[in-house]
Amino acid sequence: MCSGADAIATGHYARTSQEDEEVFQQKHIKRPEGLFRNRFEVRNAVKLLQAADSFKDQTFFLSQVSQDALRRTIFPLGGLTKDFVKKIAAENRLHHVLQKKESMGMCFIGKRNFEHFLLQYLQPRPGQFISIEDHKVLGTHKGWFLYTLGQRANIGGLSVPWYVVEKDSAKGDVFVAPRIDHPALYRDLLRTSRVHWITEEPPAALVRDKMMECHFRFRHQMALVPCVLTLNQDGTVWVTAVRAVRGLATGQFAVFYKGDECLGSGKILRLGPSTYMLQKGQRRAGVATESPSDSAEEGPDLRPSL
Repeated sequence: MCSGADAIATGHYARTSQEDEEVFQQKHIKRPEGLFRNRFEVRNAVKLLQAADSFKDQTFFLSQVSQDALRRTIFPLGGLTKDFVKKIAAENRLHHVLQKKESMGMCFIGKRNFEHFLLQYLQPRPGQFISIEDHKVLGTHKGWFLYTLGQRANIGGLSVPWYVVEKDSAKGDVFVAPRIDHPALYRDLLRTSRVHWITEEPPAALVRDKMMECHFRFRHQMALVPCVLTLNQDGTVWVTAVRAVRGLATGQFAVFYKGDECLGSGKILRLGPSTYMLQKGQRRAGVATESPSDSAEEGPDLRPSL
């Protein structure tokens, strides 16, 4: 470490596969570069593990940590629950710690309105809210970049809430749907950037089989979703979820898990079609292949009688 310290301790709720004493006993090993590195050059890679307190677990935010940094990091809170940490604070009369509120948002924004904060740095780019179902214009907005997929759209004069399902950055349009569970909000396929693997690049099972079962999440504290990874030659992966998930968006990070281990993560670059678009395609295919006899059986006979 550049400061001359042997290790660093942080307050993250996470664990590693090495004991604290091992941090001070190890020798520095330079990590080789390259996608498919020689696996014998770095032995006993340190794993990033989920915290004992699953609700407070912060491995999602540590999924891009380097192996060198992880080797020299200690997480004293990793094996403790938040309630137990508060008990320790109370026993040591650290009342200012007990009274401190949980930080759930972006600390550098604070209580400011998020839209107002962004518009201090970005020029407004007015556009339209458009229904994904019939392409009617429902209202206007100050910029497509103010919205993420899955969030409620601020459209005045409507009796029901609408939600963002697509964005056209070129035209500035934001497409919306009328229900929180609308099929346009759900997808089961995505592609990431080159994945940062914490212990290996990439895991041996994925290299061998070109596919690997694991779990992923793209938001902190969301339930883990079973998936299958397909490895591409450039180190990117296709992620196929076992069920369609709500609110996937490009720019988010897909973080991968195998049991308690956080494997690493990659930025979401592409999304597969939504459930709504797949359903539309199936309906069109059904109409195109429908025979005249089938149509006559399904509806009333409108032919003139002889």
